[in-house]
Amino acid sequence: MDLEIFKNLGMSEGEIKIYVSLLELGSSGAGQILVKSGLQNSVVHRALNSLIEKGLISFILEGKRRVYSAVDPENFFDFIEEKKRKFSEILPELKKKQIKAKVKETASIFKGVRGIKEVYNFMINQAGEEYLTYGGGKPCAQKMGDTWWLNIHQKRIANKLKSRQVFDESVKKIGADIGLLKLTNVRFLPEEFVSFQETVIVGNFVAISVFSEEPYSFLIHDKHVAEGYRKHFEILWNRAK
Repeated sequence: MDLEIFKNLGMSEGEIKIYVSLLELGSSGAGQILVKSGLQNSVVHRALNSLIEKGLISFILEGKRRVYSAVDPENFFDFIEEKKRKFSEILPELKKKQIKAKVKETASIFKGVRGIKEVYNFMINQAGEEYLTYGGGKPCAQKMGDTWWLNIHQKRIANKLKSRQVFDESVKKIGADIGLLKLTNVRFLPEEFVSFQETVIVGNFVAISVFSEEPYSFLIHDKHVAEGYRKHFEILWNRAK
């Protein structure tokens, strides 16, 4: 079982080991937890207290002895919602600081599949007349999967952002499926134009995503650069069928 998700939720390695140990042991005293987790005594007691504060374990007293139990794993949804609620409280202040920033970045790089997803979600939420793309051959489709591509365009459509897209014929099927969506026009170039990257232009933003073994994406915010890529798109659009 991949336990990295617990770390992403802000849990320490000790907390993770103890929570999982309690799931396996059931109701247990600190001594059993100590043996099962393989952690030092001080680490166990510190982690038990922090897990109680987070509402992820509970205890009852049997005489002077505490007997601990892990809460139902579904309670993590409440734990996550509480984190979201707390973050939403400071989000307006963070937005204000962002607006006040005097220096604006003109280019950023995002790494991994998660980074690419972040870039596409950013692009479909930008104000612009059109969402223009070219490239996006078979390697791109395979890396993210057809379902993800259809979902990202459904979100774009929900934002009422129309698009024109140029694919090569190596992705004829998924390209045709995308072309059937509302606010979407698709054309194809011969398969010889297959590529590992896709370029997206919306407003003054350009995103160039490379779907190699270790994918990454460039996000550029520059009016003149966007105009240049938009001209290149129009040449390909007029050539495509």
